[in-house]
Amino acid sequence: MSSGRKLGNFARSMAQRHFYHRHQIVDLTINDLAFEGKGIAKIDNEQGRYIVFVPNTIPGQKVKVRITKAKRQYAEANLIAVLDKSPLEQEPQFHAIPGAPYINLPLDKQYGYKEKNTLELFRRIGKIENVEELYDEYLPSPRSFHYRNKMEYSFAAVVAEGNHLVDGFALGFKKRGQWLAVESLKGDSGIFDRQVENFLPQLESYFKERGFSAWHGRLHSGFCRMLGVKKSYSQDKLLINFMSSSSELDRFDAAEFTQLFQNEFGGRIGGLVHTINDDIGDRPNAHEGERNILIGEDHIEESISGLNFKISIESFFQTNPASSERLYKKALDYVFEKEIDDLPYILDLFSGTGTITQLLAQRASKAKVIGVELVEQAVADAKINAKANGFEDLQFHASDVGYFLLNHPEYQGKINTLTLDPPRAGIAPKTLRKVIRLQAERMVYISCNPATQARDMAILAEAGYALKKFSLVDQFPHTAHIESIAVFERV
Repeated sequence: MSSGRKLGNFARSMAQRHFYHRHQIVDLTINDLAFEGKGIAKIDNEQGRYIVFVPNTIPGQKVKVRITKAKRQYAEANLIAVLDKSPLEQEPQFHAIPGAPYINLPLDKQYGYKEKNTLELFRRIGKIENVEELYDEYLPSPRSFHYRNKMEYSFAAVVAEGNHLVDGFALGFKKRGQWLAVESLKGDSGIFDRQVENFLPQLESYFKERGFSAWHGRLHSGFCRMLGVKKSYSQDKLLINFMSSSSELDRFDAAEFTQLFQNEFGGRIGGLVHTINDDIGDRPNAHEGERNILIGEDHIEESISGLNFKISIESFFQTNPASSERLYKKALDYVFEKEIDDLPYILDLFSGTGTITQLLAQRASKAKVIGVELVEQAVADAKINAKANGFEDLQFHASDVGYFLLNHPEYQGKINTLTLDPPRAGIAPKTLRKVIRLQAERMVYISCNPATQARDMAILAEAGYALKKFSLVDQFPHTAHIESIAVFERV
């Protein structure tokens, strides 16, 4: 082969390999939406079709992006700015935030994309060829807006104004794609409590007028750090946690600060807490540090599916209670759609604060229900809540699920139904093998990440568990997230 031909082949190869390069800034048109809300830009060239994935974009938008990863056939990029809106977009009703990238996309379009992408995921990764036949239903959130019961807002000394970063004082959310700067939240985002978010500009002004500093993540200094708010829908109460450092504590007037919140929220305040935390980390743990209750209690209570739950600053609780109630009902319908036979146990693995465990115990007249959860604080909350709801003998074990199953072989062959609700990372392969060895008749698997559930579907199928049906539950409208409830039976 001549040197000229070799150089020509090399040049073509390099052109294909480096269609884009890392850190390059380009303008693209988004053509479609992939799983987890990644917009797809399709570019036809001499080598064929090149794909760029851009999170938090909508089909039809023209966008400016920065390439973060460049491969031969595809690239990944971060959104810098939307240059032209999509024809699908509605006029914004709320203040834009990074956590709700699709709030201007009609709900039926959101449902369609989530459904299409999840079914394709189950078909491609889960190897479920007849996925449409096994698909039960799509359960939308009962509340399309203002559905969250928890939000955390950051204070920062670096302020994002458009694409520029300036020194100042801001209270809101971190600018998308970076960790240092915050965009001030000017009002209702449509996701959390309207009154709280309309109050934030007033709170920001309160601290600025008195000369307090906001946290600077790079310098590890500043007084105002975070504002965490939890909401009880059944009580219409707020649990508010203001976190500061101790640097300007001598100037902080707790009585005046308390009065500011009382004037705004009155009887809605279930508890107002000031936490002092000098951890230099960018996101200190909200339940660590010196805690002072300024007014009310250190908890609120929520009711879901007829059960009451105590919610403290540190406790975990489902973020969308109304949708969670719908999810739990569907999961329990799956558990009890067949008669629970004489096998003595139902295991609730990854049981969290024990909501599903208690609901199972409420309906299981024959089998004994046992909850297993790694996080000790969640287990402590589960025991308190179960006792308050009248479940005196309900068992909860604070243990890694895999370790628990290894050390309790007595459950093998004695389980009618398992319920599983693992974290987003899914079930570790070793743990899943231990679950399979229990030889449960049925599994009801709840997942907040269908990608990892699809991976586990293939493993369960190899082990003799067939997918019988599944439903999708929209816990988080205006985001890319969707939850799946799947039923597996041993064949």
